[in-house]
Amino acid sequence: MLTPLLRALILLAAAVFLLVLTWPQAFGLHNTWVVAHLVSFRAIAVIAAIVGLILLGLLRFMRPLRRTLSMAMVLLVLFAVANVGILASRGFTANAAQVSTGPAGTETDTVTVLSWNTLGDVPGAAVIAELALAQDADVVTLPETTEATGIHVAEMMREAGRPMWVHTLAFDLISKARSTTLLISPDLGDYAVTNAAGSGPPGNTNVLPTVVAKPVDGNGPTIVAVHAVAPIQYEMSNWRSDLDWLATQCQGDNVILAGDFNSTLDHMAGRANDNLNSVLGNCADAALSAGAAAVGTWHTSIPALLGSPIDHIMATVNWQVTALRVIESLDGAGSDHRPIVATLTPAR
Repeated sequence: MLTPLLRALILLAAAVFLLVLTWPQAFGLHNTWVVAHLVSFRAIAVIAAIVGLILLGLLRFMRPLRRTLSMAMVLLVLFAVANVGILASRGFTANAAQVSTGPAGTETDTVTVLSWNTLGDVPGAAVIAELALAQDADVVTLPETTEATGIHVAEMMREAGRPMWVHTLAFDLISKARSTTLLISPDLGDYAVTNAAGSGPPGNTNVLPTVVAKPVDGNGPTIVAVHAVAPIQYEMSNWRSDLDWLATQCQGDNVILAGDFNSTLDHMAGRANDNLNSVLGNCADAALSAGAAAVGTWHTSIPALLGSPIDHIMATVNWQVTALRVIESLDGAGSDHRPIVATLTPAR
């Protein structure tokens, strides 16, 4: 039989554990190993809590533990409700539109940004090009995509009347994951890659390449095709460094970031400037603005509402989100990531 002191200690430890999993940034633990992984799957954590409630409910017939189990059930209910509330505040709509409260730009001012981690060219150039054409994309960011595939995509799009410039950075030619390709429509003007091809700050992310492209004439947004390393055990310091470096890429007034951040909004806590709605530097998250930030982009083997939203499109406050979509129809195309597409319009 549990003594009152032991019962209190067990329940206190459980409460602290669940509180940390609910809001780890309050304890500065959101970028630590294990916690960073667990908080990435809030919806699955809610399901686990419900399963725990059922199991504890079945065990409540054990009279000596009834009081302890009842209190543990209360903790699980609070945990589940809190996480559902956080997910609901971020939004569950995979096909979402954000209605502007101010004057919008003209249709020709809009920029449609598509991002897809292709898992090393796996879907193939034809599938990528078809998607980009279907979305009428002006900017396409393709982590884990080689230059050869990017050129092939651009050729197909050109044949369809939608030419694109191709910009690729590769840390090596051994692993396709070490290449990131960026396609930009000539309608946006001439762009040049301005960051270093070598890995690590101040010129790039540490393990996987990010492409920073700026308009040659200075008119237009800086476009950043993002690929941060995953927070696996031996890459935690590089992962944190990648997020810090990406925040510095959004210090300007006209920036668009898109790609595989390998991070949810929870992991970005503490890296935003004081601008309204910004989550990383001066950039706001398009999915959060559109009410779709709880829709998972990884892994395609599980439903989107249970997945982890680690692919993002972000922009400075001079852009407003008019539409956003997490594309689930290509879950069988071979990549472990879902494409995400956003339409941005100048805020006026």
